Amino acid sequence: MQQILTHEGRLLADSPLEVDEVRRLYQAMIAARLFDHKSVAMQKQGRLATYAPFEGQEAAQIGSAAAMRPDDWMVATYRDAAAMWMQGYPWTSLILWRSGDERGGRPPDDVRVLPPSITVGAHMLHAVGLAWAAKLQGSDTAAVTYFGDGATSEGDFHEAMNFASVYNTGTVFLCQNNGYAISMPTDRQSASETIAQKAAAYGMRGVLVDGNDLLAMYEATSVALARARDGLGPTLIEALTYRIGPHTTNDDPSRYRPRTEEEAWRIK
Repeated sequence: MQQILTHEGRLLADSPLEVDEVRRLYQAMIAARLFDHKSVAMQKQGRLATYAPFEGQEAAQIGSAAAMRPDDWMVATYRDAAAMWMQGYPWTSLILWRSGDERGGRPPDDVRVLPPSITVGAHMLHAVGLAWAAKLQGSDTAAVTYFGDGATSEGDFHEAMNFASVYNTGTVFLCQNNGYAISMPTDRQSASETIAQKAAAYGMRGVLVDGNDLLAMYEATSVALARARDGLGPTLIEALTYRIGPHTTNDDPSRYRPRTEEEAWRIK
């Protein structure tokens, strides 16, 4: 597993970022968590529809999104508000979207972020299409698609991976493996040791990264994007992380996972 910063704060390798940039991204992680907590509170007040918290996954989202260029495409899900915001999707639009206001589903004209996908796995095909279109136009624009471990059990995941590999598109598949697809643990979804190794079946590069390591996520995504721009094809990144909160505000995680597991991940 690729790791630069340990959970105790010790550097295992040189940082790919300067101190000021690390500080900026840490502030972005704090802002994202505040948004997450506020959204949960607003849902409980009846001001938002069902909400999917992302607490615990801030580093995976902020670190990877920070590696993108403004002209890169991001295709994400209902749990990826931090990444979407980092790429330019306004907090206000995300709130409007959660409240059922159609204006929230339209990003600003200069922001290359598609509205959040609800259908599990289907959006990955859109990311492949965007990267393929860029290739046909002679552009080095890449597309990054975010999804969870549960999406790898969907047919759309395999279709997208196969198409991206065959047509050598500049697509980065970023799987945030947070341990559970709603209540289903990862080891009951797949017999493979890691999700990253599934890339080998499609002839593409796969990497396993500490998803709670901001620096490792930035570096892994930077390398994947550089390969995409150089015509070296797609990459599957598995970010090993944890969903601290419930699947959604309608979920009770205490019914399917021990509290000790949650507490152990909180310190990471």
